[in-house]
Amino acid sequence: MRRPFIAGNWKMTQDRASAVALASGIAQRVGAGNGVDVAVCPPSCYLDAVGQALTGSAVGLGAQNMYHEPKGAFTGEISAAMLLDVGCRYVILGHSERRHILGETDADVNKKVLAALAAGLVPIVCVGETLDEREAGKTLDVIRTQFTGSLAGLDAGQMKQIVIAYEPVWAIGTGKTATPEQAEEVHFDLRKIMVDCYDEAVGQTVRIQYGGSVKPDNAAALLSQPNIDGALVGGASLDVDSFMEIIAGAA
Repeated sequence: MRRPFIAGNWKMTQDRASAVALASGIAQRVGAGNGVDVAVCPPSCYLDAVGQALTGSAVGLGAQNMYHEPKGAFTGEISAAMLLDVGCRYVILGHSERRHILGETDADVNKKVLAALAAGLVPIVCVGETLDEREAGKTLDVIRTQFTGSLAGLDAGQMKQIVIAYEPVWAIGTGKTATPEQAEEVHFDLRKIMVDCYDEAVGQTVRIQYGGSVKPDNAAALLSQPNIDGALVGGASLDVDSFMEIIAGAA
């Protein structure tokens, strides 16, 4: 049985005080025995402060990105070791905003995935199609290409440590959400891809989150689907009450 996993991606929002207050509010209300893994991913400059606010709680700390090199003259970048040093357990890699706005390729994501795994971080690897690609019937082709490119070179043991987040680009920050049936269809296809590339054990072990305008009023229906194992939540993770309602939908 795959344990549900809800993660909040705070993106480029908050200031230090609001980030700490938000983390503290979530930490106070997430219990260790609710059967759901929970994490928050604040902006990198607030990772340390948020990590301190989460100390002793059941909420994990995640980063929104990292660089694949361990150290060096890479101005503005952050290494896996640095993330571990401030208490991170998770790192989001290949988010569509980084792919489509900042030009990250599958090969770029792959380097980061391998570096994150080598350091002991859990990568949350994002895949998803644009509206044009969906309307052209290319969703499965896009998902398979992103999967095989972003996760190239991983053996079965490494693959079992990955979390995948299916985030249709057309549903991120738009208020549009894939129907539970649309989301389940892609999650089912992703699981089949894993079985084809690895084996049944990998396919049934890896958790696949859904992301894309997840809110309290649609979370339970999405999370009730057999192949949807959690959510990568954007805007709704910036409010304690709404985030807790989504977590409750996964319990």
